[in-house]
Amino acid sequence: RCCLGQSHKVKDTMASAAITTVARRAGLLRSIAQKQTSRCAHTSAVAQSDKLFVHRDTFENNANTPFEFTKENKERIEALINNYPPGHQAAACIPALDIAQRQYGGWLPISAMNAVAKLLDMPKIRVYETATFYTMFNRDPIGKYHVQVCTTTPCMVKGAYPIFDAVKANLGVGNGGTTDDGLFTVTEVECLGACCNAPMIQINDEYYEDLTPADVDHILNSLRRGDTPKPGPYNGRVGAEPEGELTTLTTPPPGPGFGVRSDL
Repeated sequence: RCCLGQSHKVKDTMASAAITTVARRAGLLRSIAQKQTSRCAHTSAVAQSDKLFVHRDTFENNANTPFEFTKENKERIEALINNYPPGHQAAACIPALDIAQRQYGGWLPISAMNAVAKLLDMPKIRVYETATFYTMFNRDPIGKYHVQVCTTTPCMVKGAYPIFDAVKANLGVGNGGTTDDGLFTVTEVECLGACCNAPMIQINDEYYEDLTPADVDHILNSLRRGDTPKPGPYNGRVGAEPEGELTTLTTPPPGPGFGVRSDL
């Protein structure tokens, strides 16, 4: 009887411990579930970029923002469509968006994207995908002059940041900012493909290369006055010619047959 009673006590103790363990695990799972629910309900996605890839309606940028292609621009887009086989007019999406952006003053409201989709007989989402992928398309209002400062490695080692500082000091705005008069917007960008002429900036369609901070002030002040500063290199060289003397191709080229076997 004594052994039987002790056996029952051991079984009761083990059962009680098992119930306690199950209860604790259930409580832990309930707590985790509540935390996850709270996190999903009350927190937003972590920002991975300075630009949202989704559209948010604003007073100046919504589906009702007036936009209609001019007759001339519509004809230009129709000419582009004719470059492609029937049914492949979507291939003209990028140049059509560029035309729309130029017509609207340098940026693309969503109504302009919708107009492109309608003209090219494309789903709107396909046009949105294109406009959000390419950084050449501005989906927010910008100034009359879009000052893009390259700070990628070749420009950086040649003094891009002093150039960037000179731009910000002259205009009184930081990266992504627009001046109060609406003339200038400043953007720090990746490589613009003029590495031989670093440091450089792009303003609208023009490249200004081999710059010093003084050159930056001259260019921006000229634009502010309504003048047209000279694009291209500012250190006296032509195009991307080497600075100083030539280091290659310094002798006349050999004539025909050079290096060919004499018996041929």
